[in-house]
Amino acid sequence: MDGISKGKSMIVICKRILVPGFVTRVCLVPLVLLGMVFSCKENGKVSNSQKEKMVKEAERPTIQVEHPILAQVIAAHGGMENWKRMHTLSYEIPKDSGTEKHTIDLHSRKDRIQMGDIAMGYNGDTVWVLDEKGDYKGNPDFYHNLMFYFFAMPFVLTDPGIQYGKTRDLIVDGEAYPGISIGYDAGIGASPKDEYFLHFDPVTHTMAWLGYTATFGSDETSKKVNWIRYSDWAPVKGVLLPRSITWYDHEDREIGEPRSTVKFENITLERTSKPLSFYENPNGGQQGN
Repeated sequence: MDGISKGKSMIVICKRILVPGFVTRVCLVPLVLLGMVFSCKENGKVSNSQKEKMVKEAERPTIQVEHPILAQVIAAHGGMENWKRMHTLSYEIPKDSGTEKHTIDLHSRKDRIQMGDIAMGYNGDTVWVLDEKGDYKGNPDFYHNLMFYFFAMPFVLTDPGIQYGKTRDLIVDGEAYPGISIGYDAGIGASPKDEYFLHFDPVTHTMAWLGYTATFGSDETSKKVNWIRYSDWAPVKGVLLPRSITWYDHEDREIGEPRSTVKFENITLERTSKPLSFYENPNGGQQGN
């Protein structure tokens, strides 16, 4: 909904827009009001460099998250503005079979994974895999962006087509973690029947637990909720990202012992984009299943 927010010294005009990958409101400070700001200087003088800085600050959109609780969580992780400024994310996942390097364009959601001699990716139209020896036994359609969605929580929960709801607190070792539920509109993504439950620390508002159902390849919903612990964070260019995430055994919402951990290493965020060819299907690459 469009609106006008009145502050003590200026009016901020807000308009709801759809930015690819984000559900946002953009608030702009009209430039005509800058004269008012300039005139408020005690000495009556503002240098050209100060003026340029103030103009840039006024022109810069403020990204606001629609859901108030999710907005608090995202703010605790560095804010939507910092995340939106970044274009390329990369990280490595060490495994017994070798190291995987994941690279993602945060605006187009194109991606590429390099696993030794095997590569796979999404070029914006199709999923491809390069596997000359035929060693890869997984499903590239399922895996090419699987870890990205776990890694990029909570920011990916602002994507278009999401429905927010209420959920009861998750109680772990006597501690209560408030949360929200997340569902998807019909036809959104490869698994629109998936459900997520984000639970956060009530003091810091950082993400603490993620519950999710897995329905890839099925038209039915699932009542089986898996639980991941988020507690190991790394600040990267002003954004809080996970160094590791841990799956836990559970009985419904009764959390048990840790089962398996995925580590993320050499995490980078860049404001620049990779060449389009980086995400394209190489010679010999086959389309995903």
